[in-house]
Amino acid sequence: MICLPGAVAPAAQRYAPLIEQVGGRARLHLKDLEVYRADEPPAGYSVEMELDAIDRFAADHGLDRFHLLGYSGGGFLSLAYAGTRPKRLLSLVLFEPARLPGRLGAEEQAMLDTLSARLKGLQGSEFMGAFMQGQLRPAAVMPPVPPGPPAPRMSTRPGGISALIRSFEAFEFDRNRFRDCGFPVFLGYGDQTHEVEEVKAGILARLLPDFRVRRLAGVHHFVPAAMIYTPEHAATLMAMWTGGALAPELSL
Repeated sequence: MICLPGAVAPAAQRYAPLIEQVGGRARLHLKDLEVYRADEPPAGYSVEMELDAIDRFAADHGLDRFHLLGYSGGGFLSLAYAGTRPKRLLSLVLFEPARLPGRLGAEEQAMLDTLSARLKGLQGSEFMGAFMQGQLRPAAVMPPVPPGPPAPRMSTRPGGISALIRSFEAFEFDRNRFRDCGFPVFLGYGDQTHEVEEVKAGILARLLPDFRVRRLAGVHHFVPAAMIYTPEHAATLMAMWTGGALAPELSL
């Protein structure tokens, strides 16, 4: 499995609980995003740059075909990879992709417009706070800020997030290409995250031939990773990766 993180936590932090849950039953190759390869996003940064990097990463690990996991921004990139290189994937696992590639519907656009308005003119910790809170339902509670100074990597996040948003907007994609993705796709999302997650799930259900979805109770986009990658969640993913039976409610 190749695992892509989102725009905030690196892959090692994002997927540590899942690695612990699956143990030696699966080999997870963690790949951080190219947007954070240096302190500033690369010149000419684009979605295509990230997709080409996944190709190189797979080749470096001797993977001709593979399972792909993506969270948040990495979920968008994983969907873009699936839609442009469907023959490379054995399966796709997503948790709350930041958005879906392709032309946005009215509800998707409205959520992003509202978030962009909240972020306008903000920097540093104010940017990050607005970015995170804007993706949750009004009653959702953010986890407490860890004591001590922020990790050094956090200084790169506002610029990286802005670059990711621009690259997503510039990426041209026909959503009908998802109809060629014959491999199983699993989507998880939390019931405390913005209701646009339900909209995205519905869109993918209409396009992907083999699609399963689960809503996680008491979970949102920014809870600790261990609250997402629970033993139950890991068992579901292992069943999909090995061709085992899935619970009936997971199929759409």
